[in-house]
Amino acid sequence: MAVVTATQKAASVNPLKSSQPLGAALAFLGVAEAMPLFHGSQGCTSFALVLFVRHFKETIPLQTTAMDEVATILGGADHLEEALLNLKNRTRPKLIGVCTTALVETRGEDFWGDITLIKQKRAQELAGTDVLLVHTPEFEGAIEEGYGKAVAALVDGLVQPAAGTDAADRSASKVAILPGWHHTVADIDLIRDTVESFGLEPVIVPDISGSLDGTVPGRWIPTTYGGTPVEAIRGLGDAAHCIAIGRHVRKAAERLSAIGGVPFTVFDTLGSLEAADRFVALLATISGRPVPAKLRRGRSRLQDAMLDGHFHFGGRRVAIAAEPDHLYQLATFFGGMGAEVVAAVTTTGHSSILEAVPVETVTVGDLDDFETLAGQAGCDLLVTHSHGRQASERLGVPLMRVGFPIFDRLGSQHRRTILYDGVRDQIIEAANIFQAHQRLHTPESLDPFRDRGETHDGHSQVAHH
Repeated sequence: MAVVTATQKAASVNPLKSSQPLGAALAFLGVAEAMPLFHGSQGCTSFALVLFVRHFKETIPLQTTAMDEVATILGGADHLEEALLNLKNRTRPKLIGVCTTALVETRGEDFWGDITLIKQKRAQELAGTDVLLVHTPEFEGAIEEGYGKAVAALVDGLVQPAAGTDAADRSASKVAILPGWHHTVADIDLIRDTVESFGLEPVIVPDISGSLDGTVPGRWIPTTYGGTPVEAIRGLGDAAHCIAIGRHVRKAAERLSAIGGVPFTVFDTLGSLEAADRFVALLATISGRPVPAKLRRGRSRLQDAMLDGHFHFGGRRVAIAAEPDHLYQLATFFGGMGAEVVAAVTTTGHSSILEAVPVETVTVGDLDDFETLAGQAGCDLLVTHSHGRQASERLGVPLMRVGFPIFDRLGSQHRRTILYDGVRDQIIEAANIFQAHQRLHTPESLDPFRDRGETHDGHSQVAHH
């Protein structure tokens, strides 16, 4: 069991985490015809928008209530109402996801009351658009928690109870999939293909593979132009099963179970052979079908990659900085391949998954702490997002870019990291980095007597003995 510690510093140096509202916005971006709305100042939204655009390199629909000095003092209900009506009139979204920021959270406004009154007062104008609220102050939590809250809000606010709770009343083929924030577009495509190979119908909530996958629409669309339709989310109450991937989306699975009686399974990771096997076995049980030959072939290829790659992982020392669930996925991956995770840094200490991370200590801190710990441990590889590149340069240690944001490399959303094909790809990527930066031995370095000094009388220790 890992010991979770937190650094005590007056300021964060080169922050590791991104904010809760950014995580919530990411979840809403995976819903079709949706519009995330930050309730706060323009600056709060601008920072998130810049990070999204640099990472995805796509047009990002993200709006703000643009609270000014007067609204900050007197209250932002009027700004919130005006923003909702403007968005409805100009963009015609099916869903508006309101994400609070530190500005309004610190003031302590009654957001639920404000939105309830606005819905009652403007029922006719807002007809056809669902408005959801997520409490996401920047001064606590991180992207993982904001994302998890938004997914739970989608389930709470949209899902309708099933007509009955008996198995006969359910759609035998419908499976709800709740992916984690750290799953890429390619990961979600891979999950969908795997579920469909068993003849099942996956409903993925949220689904950024349809909205942030790099496609270019033929016309200007002011909202998200892909993702899971609102009506599909409403109908999840009769799903045969729900699969949540990551503990930060467990609450959403529990809410779906409470609303529709949907049985659920939570996977802490899909980033290992064992986890992929359990996922495939569950799908076989749900569908009543044998495992397709394509998946058996993929498993065999992964086994071969593990055999080929473990030579390059054995004895390597790795430092990882990531959100809790992502940290667990990465640490189990490298540990399973024979590497030693000697430094682990995360963003928040609230997740129960941290105790299960296969390391001695998990530090809640920033990238400055990460650089210090990695330097002290003598690492062979740094694993974090693009903001870790300075630490990589200073330490002279290669960086494997993962998570969010990745803005100095192309194609991050098209990398696979889970299930048989994704784990194989990640083994190849990491092994190639190790090979490209291996420490070459010289005859001098292989000399067994090179560290032996001389005695006080000038003779070597070997001669003395």
